[in-house]
Amino acid sequence: MLKDMKIKNFMEMLSSKAATPGGGSVAALTGAMGAALLSMVGNLTVGKEQYKEVEDDIKDLLKKSESLRATLQELMEKDVEVFNQFMAIMKLPRTNEEEKKNRNKKMQSALIEAARVPLEVARKSKEVIDICLEIADKGTKNAISDVGVGVLLSEAAFHSAIINVKINLNMIKDENTKKELSQEIENLNNMVKGEKEKVLEIVLERL
Repeated sequence: MLKDMKIKNFMEMLSSKAATPGGGSVAALTGAMGAALLSMVGNLTVGKEQYKEVEDDIKDLLKKSESLRATLQELMEKDVEVFNQFMAIMKLPRTNEEEKKNRNKKMQSALIEAARVPLEVARKSKEVIDICLEIADKGTKNAISDVGVGVLLSEAAFHSAIINVKINLNMIKDENTKKELSQEIENLNNMVKGEKEKVLEIVLERL
């Protein structure tokens, strides 16, 4: 599994001719790293006397960040899985009309699944961005720069995931599905817009 690999080995595989891992997995990993940084800030805050008043809040945020980190790590694996499934379908025979019809049907199902995985990465990355604001306000000042890095990574993960949804949308033929996914992309983009700047403003004030 990718999440169990050494960083060196992962990077070598990523830079190779192999189709996976690719941008989708990297988007999920980037989001997971953003969440992990928030967890670090939370862990460094809990137990400190000067942050006793917000300790319960930080503990709740820590649970959320750890849950998001785990989910994004799983989505990193899922992205590879759905892409490999699609590539396997691409190799199906198409020597007659029945085989072509069967292949096309399976390809469309695989494309929809391949779009839904990065869309979930975008959703979860958006959730990481959401909790950055509160951690930036309440977390220890000694690690406040890590919240800044965390929100930058999370936004990068978000937009990277959206790109991976869009490339699959281009090949999906079902107009209702395309409309549904496109509408959610638009909604998510609207919700994320300006959030990074709010977090960074707090971070820079507390440096």
